[in-house]
Parts: sequence; C-alpha cells; structure tokens
Amino acid sequence: MSFFSRVVAALGGVSGDPQSPQAAASSQSDVYGDLALLAALGQGFSSRNGRVINERSAMSNATFNRAVTLISSSIGMLPLNVMRRIGERKEKAEELRAYRILKLKPNKVQTPFQFKSYMQGRALLKGNAFAQVIPGVGGAQALWPLNPDLVTIEVTDSLDVQYRYQPKQGSQRVFSSSEIMHLRSPWTQDGFSGEGLLKQAVETLSLADLTDQSAARLLENGAYVGGVLEHEGNLSEEAISRLRAQFEEKFSGVENQGKWIITEEGLKAKPMGFSGRDAEGLGQRRYQAEEMSRFTGVPRPLLSFDETSWGSGVEQLGLFFVMYCLLPWFNAWEEAVAKALLTEREQKTHYVKFNEGALLRGSLKDQADFLSKALGGPGQGGFMLPDEAREKMDMNPLPERRGQQPAWMIEGTSNE
Repeated sequence: MSFFSRVVAALGGVSGDPQSPQAAASSQSDVYGDLALLAALGQGFSSRNGRVINERSAMSNATFNRAVTLISSSIGMLPLNVMRRIGERKEKAEELRAYRILKLKPNKVQTPFQFKSYMQGRALLKGNAFAQVIPGVGGAQALWPLNPDLVTIEVTDSLDVQYRYQPKQGSQRVFSSSEIMHLRSPWTQDGFSGEGLLKQAVETLSLADLTDQSAARLLENGAYVGGVLEHEGNLSEEAISRLRAQFEEKFSGVENQGKWIITEEGLKAKPMGFSGRDAEGLGQRRYQAEEMSRFTGVPRPLLSFDETSWGSGVEQLGLFFVMYCLLPWFNAWEEAVAKALLTEREQKTHYVKFNEGALLRGSLKDQADFLSKALGGPGQGGFMLPDEAREKMDMNPLPERRGQQPAWMIEGTSNE
C-alpha cells in the first residue's frame, strides 16, 4: 500500500486501491507508523496506543464537547468592559474605542459573543488564540481573529516576540507583538506559547475514543440473547439449521437485545446476567468522563454525569465554576486585551474587567435579600445607593436625586 493511500486511510478517507483482508492486515502497522508523521504535520497528536487525536475526534466526545462549549460560551456571554479610575471612583470608559470594540463590534463579521467564544475555544483546544489589531486613526479599530495553526511564535534577537503568519492563500506576514492580541492557556513550556487540551489530554481522549469504539463494535456485532441453550445429546441437522437461521436473522444486533431463542428437541434455557467484562467497559467509560472534568476544571454536575440533585447547591456550584475554572481565564483575557488595545498611558488610569455577576446572581429571592442588606436601613449601614441596586436589576435610575441617597432616608420609604 502506497504512503499516499495510507495517509488517506489514516485521515479517514477511502483509498482507490482494492485490498484483500490479508493486505489490509499487513498494512495496518504501516498506517499506525504514518499516524506519528501526520501528527508531526499538524493533523493531531499521537497517543501511546497509536491513535491520533485531532480537534474533530476530540469534540466528538460528548463530555469533552460539553466542557469546551460551556467554558467558551460562558466567556462569550459575559460582559468585558474597559473601566476608568477617577480617584477612588470607577466608571465605564465608554468614549474609548477599545470599549466599543469589546462591547459592540470587534470586527466587521463577528458579534462580541462570537469573537470571545471563538478566541476562547482556540485557546482551550490549541493553547493559543491570536487576533490581529487592525489600526486606525486614533488607535485600534478592530480585532481580526487568526487561525492559530497558521501562526508561529518567534523570539527575536532583541528579546521581543513576533508572530509569523502564513495564510492559506497569499504571502507570509510577520507581526510585531503590538500588532497581535495573544490569548494563551495558563500552561506553557517556553513561557510564550501555550499548550492546549488537545495536547495535554491526548492520552485521556485516546482512551475515551478507544472505549467508545469498542462499545460501538460490541453493539454492532454482538449477539444479545437472554441466555444459553444446553442439550444433553446431539441436535439433528434440521434443528441446528433452524436455530442458526433464527439466531442470525432475529437475534443479532442491539435492536434484538434480551430476546430468547425458541428451544429445539428438549433444550434447556440458562439465563445470563450482565458480564464482568461489560461492567468493566462501562466503568472505564465513566472514568474517562471524570478525567475530562479534571483536565478542563468544569465541575462534574455541569458535565451532566452526576445523578444527585443539587437543589440550593446550584449557587455554590456556579461559584465553584467561576472561581476555579473561569477566573484564570478572566485574568488572561483582561491582560491580553489591555496589552493589545490600551496604550501605556491609558493603562495607568484604565483597566479591562469581566463582569462575572451574570453567572452569580442566583434566584430572585436571593437577589432581593442581598439588595435589601446592601441598601441598609435605620441603624444598619448599607453599602449601596438605590440607583446602584436598580442598575443590578437592569432598571432605570430614579428621577432627580432620589437614587443618590440611602433608600431609608427618602421620604415615603421609611420603615417607621
């Protein structure tokens, strides 16, 4: 079998050369040998069992897909603001172009949710996400995402970083560090290029793929009968023929699971239970799902494989998700965006901040209790003004200055 044919087979294509089963078996080792080459060519990462894990195969795993989608969509939905410090006060810097890029229009084709979700997904899977800072009059005017597979990070002799981008069509370009927004995963070996989950979790993803494939083959080719038939003597040829036809036509495949065979010539039925081998395979699949949770940091219940009911614990679950999974990514985003969109002068008085409150609001009753304590009352020191509380609930400010003093001091709202 030619190398090209083996490459096609390794990538899941169909070779035009017909093969006998013997030829296919003899070339199997060649295919596994070529998988390492495909991994080196950027088609994925080779595992110890000879399988290559790429983005498509990894995202076909339900647990891994759920974890990556949950993190990416959560980052995408949360507001990312540019804030200004004025003494001890803080306010949104709505007049800055960086604020409008993040809140309204990162580029001509993507919404803020789409841009943040895409960049987060690339950083999770590939380890790095890149966006070209499109210059304009008065500063950056857009962020255009780049395919991380086409970007090479280089350290120059002057100890700066540059990004060599080779598009699928067109000539190569080299960007300076000020022309690229670089979001990378927390784990890195050289301090510049991040390592994504596809590389870090290659063994776990490979084992999960292998167990799923074994289960699929068992369901496709296995025979599921309710028991074994025993006979003290020898069956006649006619009885054997009828049993064989009955077995092949009516009892092969998962759709016939649990059916019983009609006995012949005094056969005795012996029921069979769930085999230890089947239980071992099921346990292995569950273990691989738990491994996905450990690699991604997403709590088990959010991956939908805990059978317990969380009830009021959902709030604590959300807090766990934000604190131990999303918070490192918040810091990575805030620093990467500030470096790309804010000048050194602006960074002294401005900063970028995620508003994670959307994930931590809890129920309406919990919000009401919190705001009641925040507003305070006679003899109770509150730390919020009415307008600040109303803003938390997406409500308009009160007329005049009623919202600029504690609620219990406003005429008509006294607790007396």
